[in-house]
Amino acid sequence: MAYELVWIAGAIGATLPALKRRLELSRAKHPSLAGHSRMAKRLARWIPGYAYDEAAFFACDGAPNDVVQQRRAGFFALAGRLQGKAPLSIALTQEAREGLPDLRFTGAYRVPYQFSPYLRQHLQVGGFVQSSEGVSVTDLDGKRYIDLTGSYGVNVMGMDFYKSCIAAGCAIAQDLGPVLGAYHPCVADNVARLQQISGLDAVSFHMSGTEAVMQAVRLARYHTGKRHLVRFCGAYHGWWEDVQPGPGNPLPPRETYTLRDMHEASLKVLRTRRDIACVLINPLQALHPNKNAPGDSTLLDSSRSAGYDRAAYTRWLQQVREVCTERGIVLIFDEVFLGFRLAAAGAQEYFGVKADLVTYGKTLGGGLPVGVVCGKKELMQRFREDRPADICFARGTFNAHPYVMGAMNEFLRRLETPEISGLYRDLDATWDTRRERFNARMRAEDLPLAAANMSSVWTLSYTRPSRYNWMLQYYLRDHGLALSWVGTGRFIFSLNFTDADFEDMLERCVQAGLQMRRDGWWWQAPGLTNKSIKRGLLREMLGQLVKHR
Repeated sequence: MAYELVWIAGAIGATLPALKRRLELSRAKHPSLAGHSRMAKRLARWIPGYAYDEAAFFACDGAPNDVVQQRRAGFFALAGRLQGKAPLSIALTQEAREGLPDLRFTGAYRVPYQFSPYLRQHLQVGGFVQSSEGVSVTDLDGKRYIDLTGSYGVNVMGMDFYKSCIAAGCAIAQDLGPVLGAYHPCVADNVARLQQISGLDAVSFHMSGTEAVMQAVRLARYHTGKRHLVRFCGAYHGWWEDVQPGPGNPLPPRETYTLRDMHEASLKVLRTRRDIACVLINPLQALHPNKNAPGDSTLLDSSRSAGYDRAAYTRWLQQVREVCTERGIVLIFDEVFLGFRLAAAGAQEYFGVKADLVTYGKTLGGGLPVGVVCGKKELMQRFREDRPADICFARGTFNAHPYVMGAMNEFLRRLETPEISGLYRDLDATWDTRRERFNARMRAEDLPLAAANMSSVWTLSYTRPSRYNWMLQYYLRDHGLALSWVGTGRFIFSLNFTDADFEDMLERCVQAGLQMRRDGWWWQAPGLTNKSIKRGLLREMLGQLVKHR
C-alpha cells in the first residue's frame, strides 16, 4: 500500500508541472472565441444557415409598418439607382460569377448571412473597374468612385505612382524578359536597399506575403529546433494553416498558440515555455487588439469598436522584444500589409523596436505581386555547413521575377525622393486631424458613425444599436465611394489624398448617412440595446436548430 501511495504521489508530482503550463496557456488566451480556435470552429459548424424572407428582411428589429414601408421604398430606390449607374459593370459581374468563386464568396459575405440571399436577389453591385487616376477608380460605365479599398494594402502612394513604377519596371527588365533562375542586375540593388531599410543582413524573395510569412516561420523552426509559433488573437498572417487556425481553415491548429494581445499572461507563456520557435506580430493589430478584421458580414449589432494607442502598443512590443531575446525566440514582424505605410522604414522605425525577421509584400512590388523576408544572417541561412543534408528548402519558379524586381527597384528608388519622403512628414498628425474632422462632422449631423484610425487605415464604428448598419456600404457606393468587400469595416486611404480629396470623401459619407437615415434604417425601438439584439439572434438560431432536427 505504501508503495502504491508513493507511486501515486510521484505520478501527481510529475503531472503538476504540465498542468501548470497548460493552465498558464489557457489564461493567456483571449476569453472570447478569438482566442479559442477549436471552439470557434465547432461553433461555426453549429450555427444554422437560414435566410430572412421579405417581411423579416425589413422588420427583423420589430419596426412598425410605416418604417417598414419607408425602408422598402428606400431599398428598391437604392437598387434602382445602383443598377442605373452601372449596368455594364453589374452585367459582367453576374456573367462572371459562376466561373469566379471569389466573386461568389465576397458577394455573399458582404452582409450578415441572414440578409444575404434577399439582398443579392434584389440589389446588385459591380465587381469590375477599368481605370484609375488620382484617388479614384472608374467602372465599365464610366462611373467614378473615390477609392477607399487601398487595393488591400498595396496602394500606399497613389495609383498613378504604381502605374509609373510598373512601366519603369518593365523598361528595366525588357531586355531580359521573363528569364528565370539567373537574376536581373537590379536584384542586387534591391537587396542593398532592403538591407538598409530593414537594418537586417539578408533578403529572400517570394511570390506573395503569405509565402514570405511561411518562409520566415520555417526558418525560425529550422534554426531553433522548436516547433510552436505564437500569434495573437485576431491578427492576420495569410491564409495557410499554421497562422489561420480558426474558421476558414479545414485543418485543426497544430503547433500554434493563439494568445492574448497586450497582456501579461501572454508574456508569462513566452517566458516559461521551451517549445516556442517564434512570435508573429502584425502591427495592424494595434488598431483592434484581440479582434478579427472588422468586416460588415459580422455587423449583427453596433458593438464593433476600434482604437489605437501608439504609446501603449510600443511598450507592448518592447516587452515582447525583451522576452524573445531572453528566451531565444525569433521575433517576426509581419509588415506585409502595413510595411511602408507608417514610415519609410516600416514598423521597426515607427515603433522603435527591432525584429529578427521582417516580412514585406504588397506595396513593395511597385504594383506587382511580391513577398520578401529580411533577416539576420544566421537566421536566413538555409543549410548547415557541418550537416550538408540538413537544409531548409524554399524556392519558387517566379521568385525574383525580372519584371517584379524592376518595379520594386523603381519603388525603392522613389522612396528616397523628396516628393515621397514628404508624404511621411507629420503623417500621424495629418490623419489624426482628418479623423477628428470626420467624427466632429458626424456628431454635427447627428449620424451614428465614428472612425478610429491607425494613420491612414480607418475602422468605422456605429454609436447606436441597430441591426442594419451593414446597409451603409451600399449608400456609400451610391454616393461614389469604393470599399473593399469588408465594407465599412476598413477604409484604406492612399497617402496622396489631399485635403480637398478628403473633404470630398467626407461630404459623400455625410450625404450617404443622411439618405440612409431618411430611408428608415436607423429607426430604434425604445430600450433597444446591443445585448437585446444578440439575445434575439440567439433565439432565432435556436429556433432554426429545433425546426430542422
